[in-house]
Amino acid sequence: MTFQNPSQEKIFQYLNEAKVIAVVGLSDKPEKTSCKIAEILKEHGYTLYGVNPKLAGQTINEIPVVAELTDVPVTIDIVDVFRRSEFLPEVAKAFLQTDAKVFWAQLGLESEEAAKLLQDQGRNDIVMNRCVKIELNKQA
Repeated sequence: MTFQNPSQEKIFQYLNEAKVIAVVGLSDKPEKTSCKIAEILKEHGYTLYGVNPKLAGQTINEIPVVAELTDVPVTIDIVDVFRRSEFLPEVAKAFLQTDAKVFWAQLGLESEEAAKLLQDQGRNDIVMNRCVKIELNKQA
Protein backbone atom coordinates (compact mmCIF):
# COMPACT_ATOMS: atom_id res chain seq x y z
CA MET A 1 0.00 0.00 0.00
CA THR A 2 1.34 3.40 -0.98
CA PHE A 3 1.00 6.25 1.49
CA GLN A 4 -1.38 9.03 0.48
CA ASN A 5 -1.68 12.43 2.11
CA PRO A 6 -5.04 13.47 3.54
CA SER A 7 -7.29 15.85 1.62
CA GLN A 8 -6.37 19.51 1.29
CA GLU A 9 -9.28 20.34 3.62
CA LYS A 10 -7.91 17.97 6.27
CA ILE A 11 -4.43 19.52 5.99
CA PHE A 12 -5.97 22.99 6.48
CA GLN A 13 -7.88 21.61 9.48
CA TYR A 14 -4.64 20.34 11.05
CA LEU A 15 -3.06 23.80 10.66
CA ASN A 16 -6.15 25.66 11.90
CA GLU A 17 -6.60 23.50 15.01
CA ALA A 18 -2.91 23.34 15.95
CA LYS A 19 -1.50 25.49 18.71
CA VAL A 20 1.79 23.70 19.51
CA ILE A 21 4.30 22.54 16.90
CA ALA A 22 7.49 20.61 17.61
CA VAL A 23 10.15 21.21 14.96
CA VAL A 24 12.31 18.07 14.79
CA GLY A 25 15.74 18.93 13.44
CA LEU A 26 15.54 22.64 14.25
CA SER A 27 18.85 24.28 13.38
CA ASP A 28 20.56 27.23 15.00
CA LYS A 29 21.77 28.37 11.57
CA PRO A 30 19.46 31.15 10.28
CA GLU A 31 20.02 30.13 6.64
CA LYS A 32 18.65 26.61 7.23
CA THR A 33 15.09 25.85 6.12
CA SER A 34 14.07 24.55 9.55
CA CYS A 35 15.06 27.86 11.13
CA LYS A 36 13.26 29.92 8.47
CA ILE A 37 10.05 27.85 8.67
CA ALA A 38 10.10 28.01 12.49
CA GLU A 39 10.19 31.82 12.27
CA ILE A 40 7.18 31.80 9.93
CA LEU A 41 5.27 29.43 12.22
CA LYS A 42 6.06 31.72 15.16
CA GLU A 43 4.71 34.70 13.17
CA HIS A 44 1.50 32.72 12.61
CA GLY A 45 1.08 32.48 16.39
CA TYR A 46 2.03 28.86 17.01
CA THR A 47 3.87 27.87 20.19
CA LEU A 48 7.06 26.13 19.10
CA TYR A 49 9.52 23.69 20.57
CA GLY A 50 12.70 22.65 18.81
CA VAL A 51 13.85 19.04 19.01
CA ASN A 52 17.57 18.60 18.50
CA PRO A 53 19.78 16.65 20.93
CA LYS A 54 22.87 18.69 19.95
CA LEU A 55 21.14 21.97 20.87
CA ALA A 56 19.06 20.79 23.85
CA GLY A 57 18.81 23.36 26.61
CA GLN A 58 19.36 26.27 24.25
CA THR A 59 16.83 28.77 22.99
CA ILE A 60 16.86 29.60 19.27
CA ASN A 61 14.92 32.75 18.31
CA GLU A 62 12.89 32.43 21.52
CA ILE A 63 12.15 28.76 20.77
CA PRO A 64 13.15 26.37 23.58
CA VAL A 65 15.05 23.32 22.34
CA VAL A 66 14.76 19.86 23.90
CA ALA A 67 16.66 16.66 23.17
CA GLU A 68 13.71 14.35 22.40
CA LEU A 69 10.04 14.62 21.46
CA THR A 70 9.16 13.11 24.82
CA ASP A 71 10.86 16.11 26.50
CA VAL A 72 8.30 18.59 25.14
CA PRO A 73 6.35 19.57 28.29
CA VAL A 74 2.95 20.07 26.63
CA THR A 75 0.73 18.19 24.17
CA ILE A 76 2.06 18.57 20.63
CA ASP A 77 -0.43 19.22 17.86
CA ILE A 78 1.96 18.85 14.92
CA VAL A 79 5.40 17.25 14.81
CA ASP A 80 7.08 18.99 11.86
CA VAL A 81 10.06 16.90 10.75
CA PHE A 82 13.20 18.33 9.14
CA ARG A 83 15.27 15.14 9.08
CA ARG A 84 16.26 13.14 6.00
CA SER A 85 13.79 10.49 4.85
CA GLU A 86 15.92 7.62 6.16
CA PHE A 87 15.44 9.00 9.69
CA LEU A 88 11.63 9.23 9.47
CA PRO A 89 11.00 5.73 10.94
CA GLU A 90 13.14 6.68 13.96
CA VAL A 91 11.14 9.93 14.38
CA ALA A 92 7.88 7.97 13.95
CA LYS A 93 8.90 5.67 16.82
CA ALA A 94 9.57 8.71 19.03
CA PHE A 95 6.23 10.21 17.92
CA LEU A 96 4.46 7.03 19.09
CA GLN A 97 5.85 7.59 22.60
CA THR A 98 3.95 10.90 22.81
CA ASP A 99 0.34 11.99 22.54
CA ALA A 100 1.19 14.20 19.55
CA LYS A 101 -1.61 14.47 17.03
CA VAL A 102 -0.11 14.97 13.54
CA PHE A 103 3.11 13.59 12.06
CA TRP A 104 4.27 15.99 9.32
CA ALA A 105 7.34 15.36 7.15
CA GLN A 106 8.47 18.43 5.23
CA LEU A 107 8.70 18.82 1.46
CA GLY A 108 10.93 16.17 -0.12
CA LEU A 109 10.62 13.79 2.83
CA GLU A 110 8.69 10.52 2.67
CA SER A 111 8.90 7.07 4.21
CA GLU A 112 6.52 4.17 3.67
CA GLU A 113 8.11 2.47 6.70
CA ALA A 114 7.35 5.47 8.94
CA ALA A 115 3.77 5.66 7.65
CA LYS A 116 3.27 1.94 8.32
CA LEU A 117 4.72 2.20 11.85
CA LEU A 118 2.26 5.01 12.63
CA GLN A 119 -0.76 3.45 10.93
CA ASP A 120 -0.15 0.10 12.61
CA GLN A 121 -0.63 1.94 15.93
CA GLY A 122 -3.80 3.67 14.73
CA ARG A 123 -2.03 7.01 14.28
CA ASN A 124 -3.42 8.05 10.91
CA ASP A 125 -2.94 11.83 10.97
CA ILE A 126 0.12 11.86 8.72
CA VAL A 127 1.34 14.37 6.14
CA MET A 128 4.47 13.78 4.07
CA ASN A 129 6.31 15.68 1.36
CA ARG A 130 4.41 18.90 2.08
CA CYS A 131 5.68 22.23 3.40
CA VAL A 132 3.76 23.88 6.25
CA LYS A 133 4.68 27.32 4.90
CA ILE A 134 3.23 26.54 1.46
CA GLU A 135 0.10 25.08 3.05
CA LEU A 136 -0.32 28.15 5.28
CA ASN A 137 0.07 30.40 2.24
CA LYS A 138 -2.60 28.45 0.35
CA GLN A 139 -5.04 29.39 3.10
CA ALA A 140 -4.23 33.10 3.00
